[in-house]
Amino acid sequence: MGLGAPGSNAKAESQQAQARPEKRSVELTVNGERREFQIAPSVTLLDALREHLELTGTKKGCDHGQCGSCTVLVGGRRVLACLILAISEHQGEPIETIEGLARDDGVHPLQAAFVAHDALQCGYCTPGQIMSAIGLLREGRPADDDAIREGMAGNICRCGAYEGIVAAIRSISAGGVE
Repeated sequence: MGLGAPGSNAKAESQQAQARPEKRSVELTVNGERREFQIAPSVTLLDALREHLELTGTKKGCDHGQCGSCTVLVGGRRVLACLILAISEHQGEPIETIEGLARDDGVHPLQAAFVAHDALQCGYCTPGQIMSAIGLLREGRPADDDAIREGMAGNICRCGAYEGIVAAIRSISAGGVE
């Protein structure tokens, strides 16, 4: 019987189909654009952004909510995209990613400040750092460097560019951020 009993392929395919989660429709508003697509219910917002919407600026670092590389804004609040499902209670709220910061007249002022203050080295954590900083600034202007450090504590920079990050945020905190 070398290749298996007749009909065994159909049985195996049926079992595989049952093991795969059924896809559902999800509608997300990302960077001002309404996007609708099909995903499994277990897909995180991070994977939906990267794999289904091809928005790869949001980085997958630890995939456990410990590094902050996947920080995006959902409804104006900072969230770790690796910890929430794309099909969630946040569906319907606007999502902002690093790609959404692009402007016709150039880069976002905070991106320019990161460059000016040498707040990046390898750059892997930078999108999450910038999105978290925008959220922090929108929450209220940090009173001092310690408040900036505390507000950014969930974002890890393995290269150690923390002083530049604080300086970049401080440099625009007086004027606010859009």
